[in-house]
Amino acid sequence: MAEVLPINSDYQRSLLSALDLFAGVDPNDVQQLLQDCDRRDIAAGELLLSPGEKNEHVFVVLSGRLNIHVGAPSAPALTTMEVGACVGEMSIIEDRDPSAYVIGAEASHLLVIHQSVLWAMVDASHAFAKNLLVVMSERVRSHNRVIAENYGEIRKFERHATTDALTGLGNRHFMETSFPREMERCAHDDLPVSMIMIDVDNFKEFNDKFGHVAGDRALTAVARTLTRQFRPNDVLVRYGGDEFAALLPGVGADKALVIANRVRLAVSGDTEDGDDSLIQIPIRISMGVAALEHGGSLNDLLRDADAALYRAKRAGRDTVSD
Repeated sequence: MAEVLPINSDYQRSLLSALDLFAGVDPNDVQQLLQDCDRRDIAAGELLLSPGEKNEHVFVVLSGRLNIHVGAPSAPALTTMEVGACVGEMSIIEDRDPSAYVIGAEASHLLVIHQSVLWAMVDASHAFAKNLLVVMSERVRSHNRVIAENYGEIRKFERHATTDALTGLGNRHFMETSFPREMERCAHDDLPVSMIMIDVDNFKEFNDKFGHVAGDRALTAVARTLTRQFRPNDVLVRYGGDEFAALLPGVGADKALVIANRVRLAVSGDTEDGDDSLIQIPIRISMGVAALEHGGSLNDLLRDADAALYRAKRAGRDTVSD
């Protein structure tokens, strides 16, 4: 067995009380149990605990510091454990592998308490049991604080994952979740559903003539006009490239054709609504309209709307087809 931690002087008693787990603990209650503990030295950069490897010990920092990394050892340190702190207790209490990587931030000297000794100390000292509960609650609060501090970043990631960066509309990933949800709701309420596929005419030629910056500005302007023309409960997304898709809950094929023609006129500038006009930009759109058949799926609706869009293109563009 490695060197033990005898408590035979006021100085050593003072050192013991400085450890989180032993603050306020009567040394006589744990003196014998400490003789069953080990010591361990780890170097800077040495791995102490890691996910996927069972842990049976609590490690108390007697000198040095330990870094906690989540996700990978190379990830930035989430926090640093200073002298007096302990690690490893949560994996023992929860009876599962550690959830983080614990690595020496510098050369460190540790008190090693096996889980059997840990529970014996809990039985031997109410103060020790209380300290362990405090450490556990601090861990939970720390985890909650990290979650709260990173909630904004998590939400930003989720938003980026479902939002087209250029136009601000939902992207195809968003469509694959939001369209079926609306379709299911309409089916439950026995309401019709229509889709309009929208394609910017001759967009490659536009890019070649005016440049990609102008092309991006044109797509942004088209998206802005489309947003104004559709109802708030319609779901508009950028399907990809120069294509957009709109789901119209509660709208049948005939009404969807009327809406599509109105939208097409707004984009082309052939409308009295000056705010929605893109007349200064030589942009036109073609549109394909399809209604959801009874029992149909999103793929069925996409297929039918895309076929209608193809017919609109074949008919000369700047038109609507069903």
